[in-house]
Amino acid sequence: MTSCGVFIIRERLRHRNLTTDPAFGEDMARIDDYKQALALGKKELSDKDLDQIAGYAGAKLHEGEKSHICLDFLDNEVLISWPDLEFSYKENPEKEVSIQEKILLLHYLNGAWASKGPAITGEWISFQEVPDGKFYLDAFHRRAKDPLVRAFGEKPELLERLAKKAFQAVPADQGDVSVVVQALPLVPVELIIWAGDDEFPPEGNILFDRSIIEIISAEDMAWLSGMIVYPLMGMAKG
Repeated sequence: MTSCGVFIIRERLRHRNLTTDPAFGEDMARIDDYKQALALGKKELSDKDLDQIAGYAGAKLHEGEKSHICLDFLDNEVLISWPDLEFSYKENPEKEVSIQEKILLLHYLNGAWASKGPAITGEWISFQEVPDGKFYLDAFHRRAKDPLVRAFGEKPELLERLAKKAFQAVPADQGDVSVVVQALPLVPVELIIWAGDDEFPPEGNILFDRSIIEIISAEDMAWLSGMIVYPLMGMAKG
């Protein structure tokens, strides 16, 4: 799914345990490693056919002075120029797209191209079920699942309201409250909360369509989950 070079960068970050961000209360990887991963992701994508990339990824093409891939990402449209692969938000071009988001989106585009845009299956799987999921499970819990439960375990109805406001999420039918966020065109993510009672504390989970394993890695899934949960936490506190 990814080039040998991108895999090597992931392995370097993984073995140094530096795949995290201060926003999640952890150490940040050296910026040089992120820059190298970004450059490798761009290199891997640059020799592919633009129309095929957009078609497989569920993105749109904007033609102008430069061609752009227009990709729906959470609550934004991200423009990616071609062939230099520079990133900007369509509605807010002055706002910087973070380097972690750029790497994630490049991995998504490369993965969608490599897998020829797999159809969403409708089968939900847990993080533990994806390749390397067990290795990244602790980071996934700290980065996304545990914060989700802390923020919404005592007020699950707030999750549905805020997720709809932030991401146009739609209600689902698991747990006491659950919603589906269309994080990327081929990547739905389900957030679930079970309310606590006198006997059991609140619990929650984050599920993914099975097709995700053909597109992005467990590490990318953990990053993406945090990118969904943390804005919701901020809204809940506000």
